[in-house]
Amino acid sequence: MSADNNLQVLNALDVAKTQLYHFTTIVIAGMGFFTDAYDLFSISLVTKLLGRLYYTKSDLLKPGTLPPTVSASVTGVALVGTLAGQLFFGWLGDKMGRKTVYGMTLIIMVLCSVASGLSFGSTPKGVMATLCFFRFWLGFGIGGDYPLSATIMSEYANKKTRGAFIAAVFAMQGFGILFSGIIALIVSAGFDHAYNVPSFQENAALSTVPQADYIWRIILMFGALPAFLTYYWRMKMPETARYTALVAKDAKRAAQDMGRVLQVEIDPEDAKIEQMSRDETNKFGLFSWEFVCRHGLHLFGTCSTWFLLDIAFYSQNLFQKDVFSAVGWIPAAKTMNAVQEVYKIARAQTLIALLSTVPGYWFTVAFIDIVGRFAIQLMGFFFMTVFMFAIAIPYEHWTKKDNHIGFVAMYALTFFFANFGPNATTFVVPAEIFPARLRSTCHGISAAAGKAGAIVGAYGFLYAAQSKDPTKTDAGYPAGIGIKNSLLALGAINALGMVCTFCVPESKGKSLEEASQETITEE
Repeated sequence: MSADNNLQVLNALDVAKTQLYHFTTIVIAGMGFFTDAYDLFSISLVTKLLGRLYYTKSDLLKPGTLPPTVSASVTGVALVGTLAGQLFFGWLGDKMGRKTVYGMTLIIMVLCSVASGLSFGSTPKGVMATLCFFRFWLGFGIGGDYPLSATIMSEYANKKTRGAFIAAVFAMQGFGILFSGIIALIVSAGFDHAYNVPSFQENAALSTVPQADYIWRIILMFGALPAFLTYYWRMKMPETARYTALVAKDAKRAAQDMGRVLQVEIDPEDAKIEQMSRDETNKFGLFSWEFVCRHGLHLFGTCSTWFLLDIAFYSQNLFQKDVFSAVGWIPAAKTMNAVQEVYKIARAQTLIALLSTVPGYWFTVAFIDIVGRFAIQLMGFFFMTVFMFAIAIPYEHWTKKDNHIGFVAMYALTFFFANFGPNATTFVVPAEIFPARLRSTCHGISAAAGKAGAIVGAYGFLYAAQSKDPTKTDAGYPAGIGIKNSLLALGAINALGMVCTFCVPESKGKSLEEASQETITEE
């Protein structure tokens, strides 16, 4: 099968002008990502509140915090579920079809979002155990959304603007993070207004009202709403033509489905499908030597870059509030009541999302098809390294009161270049450079490598960032290497990501069949 001998239905998709169905697909697939980001990041807004509600002892001089193991489980368990979901649903998407599996992941996400807010039990252990249980399965559903959303968007898009479309789906994450902050602000402001209570140092017993227990539940359950609203549209989408034609070998249905979408008459070309199914060159499996020769280095490239990026990205994102507290952007916990603390953390996170996270994603959308995936990824890793070292080396300088604005600006720039850089490109490229019958699986493997990095970042940073002085650590934690050394380590990880980027091929301007070498025949 040579490049010019491609199926008419696939050519029609490759050269299609940008039209309404492209934007519909971005919104339908993007809403999954909106929910993913909302659910994964909203937990960091409420962990301090959970500590106050369930772990404050009457004789303590400062508000209760979650014990180390509980804190790591609550923030990290959804990431473990996501990793499992990416591998499982990625594989299933290539076996059963993208559309079928897409509905399943959404149902899991909606049910578990609601269930995590309904976590029950009268003891701290009971509430935390049920919360972790439901968040694991929530993560499992979210995991399926990664390979499926990327694959569906890449297989629907035209080759000229495919990068921008896949990046736009991923960019909905930025709005999800922003929305989680806004919801937390609204809910906490409402409760603070309704229950005007003293700060912890004024009256420890009264500073946390029992009704504050509703706050974290409302914030977590809200994540179900956007996903629920798009379920009907997800079910109406036809299966992608590339899956139907190249994997299921049903040329007629592929031509009918895409004929309806593109509003043109397409020849089914049954004979060509028949000829392709007899072609032995494109039948190799994931664990074959042929795959290793053709795509082994590419898979290593997509996995290693995503792994390294997510160590830095998630440790930064999940522990924003700790960094902000350390430099004084969020006041000391004892000077606030429980509800005010949620408000202050949400405000800081929303500002960072608004000023750096969201713009970074859309810069990628604007430039990815102009300068290419490789250049954006390399540049992103480079600047993340520069700004991380610029924060870490003179760290004492940034912690002084006069320099807080500078510190936050540097921190925001690191986020900006993560999103106008590897955070977006690591998601786009695996959906383009692997053959159709392995595309969802390979994207799932790459994304799971990323989540393994996120788990290293989330758990590792929690312990590493503790003070070197054992008397200054949070309750229950051993002494760590301190925030400064942790940031230096993250800078080195970003530099390594730059090196691994050279294993990833450029796919700008190529059709999916060219980028994945499915059009190669051995003469």
